[in-house]
Amino acid sequence: MVTTQSADSVLKSYYLDAVAQQLDLKTNPLLAAIERTTSDVWGKDVKKPVIFGVHGGVSAGKEDGSLPSAAGNGYAQLTASLKNLYGQIEITDKALRASQSNEGAFVDLLDTELTGLVRSASFNLGRMLFGDGSGKLGTISSAADGVYTMDSVRNFAVGQVVDVANSGGTTIAYGRTVTGVDRAQKTITLSGAGLSAAGGAIYVQGSQNLELTGLGAIFSSSETLYGLPREGNGWLNPHIVTEVGALTENAIQKAIDMVEANGGGNVNFIVCSWGVRRALFELLAGQRALPSVELAGGFKAISYNGIPVVADRFCPEGTMYLLNTEDFRLHQLCDWQWLEGENGRVLHQVASKACYTATLVKYAELMCCRPCGQAMLSGITEK
Repeated sequence: MVTTQSADSVLKSYYLDAVAQQLDLKTNPLLAAIERTTSDVWGKDVKKPVIFGVHGGVSAGKEDGSLPSAAGNGYAQLTASLKNLYGQIEITDKALRASQSNEGAFVDLLDTELTGLVRSASFNLGRMLFGDGSGKLGTISSAADGVYTMDSVRNFAVGQVVDVANSGGTTIAYGRTVTGVDRAQKTITLSGAGLSAAGGAIYVQGSQNLELTGLGAIFSSSETLYGLPREGNGWLNPHIVTEVGALTENAIQKAIDMVEANGGGNVNFIVCSWGVRRALFELLAGQRALPSVELAGGFKAISYNGIPVVADRFCPEGTMYLLNTEDFRLHQLCDWQWLEGENGRVLHQVASKACYTATLVKYAELMCCRPCGQAMLSGITEK
């Protein structure tokens, strides 16, 4: 007979590994290409020592001249707090009791809940990779009768629970549900009474300034990155070209060359918006075939001069990132785990409700140890 105890056992022994693998390797080809590690995690923070520049104690000299003066490497420490990532499933007591005598129905129940959890978590993890850590989904251009015109709706999906902030950044509504997304009109509809929030922003519920440090932060104009000032630390600044216009091979190759010149690394991964990928197809049409390559996690991508090119729904419009994934690490305290109570149980009854919840947790932070070894082209004319 199925009980909460047997459900606990199945969640821990059977589903956990499968869910963790799905989220680590199947969420996104870029995330799958980034190494996960527990190194450099100190308490609640990631503290990663890095070397920048070159060793200065090298020179040519006279046969009987003085040897070069010692001048070691440049050292710095990148610091960031581990971010708290959560996912929760809920099973009603009624559904659990209805499946007590039918193991197949019980498995279907768990499969349905966990499939929804993986889908939602994958959506949010993929979005965070391109975010700036703020949890911001979009800026409100105008609002009327519960319909909000946004600067972009690529980060929105029906069913999301969000918070609304005014132009000053103060939250004015919590826990609103996205009930509609019109991608052609760039509008969303939220539950609850309409708000006057033009110039404000919409955030993932409870996540303001608490998400992973994604590409949006690395390629931003922020004064600091990983606790260090960008001014005086040129190696913290990636190569950025704006207002590219029509995509050309020369623009792509120049960015690749600048990555090698600035950071001494090599671009091994290109990610862009769908419209930019179409522009690349058009640019190279008739010139040469673009072979496909298989990436970690089973993803497939086209190859440009041996470099995989992946289009991602969360990549900003008109943008192409040229990255060296060897410079990135997802530092984590542990891989995905169920949140356990004092008795080691995974399922917990919700107070005053006839239902149980189980919470999946991961404490992690995305970090790039060599921002100067990355490049971005923006303002590309999409096709």
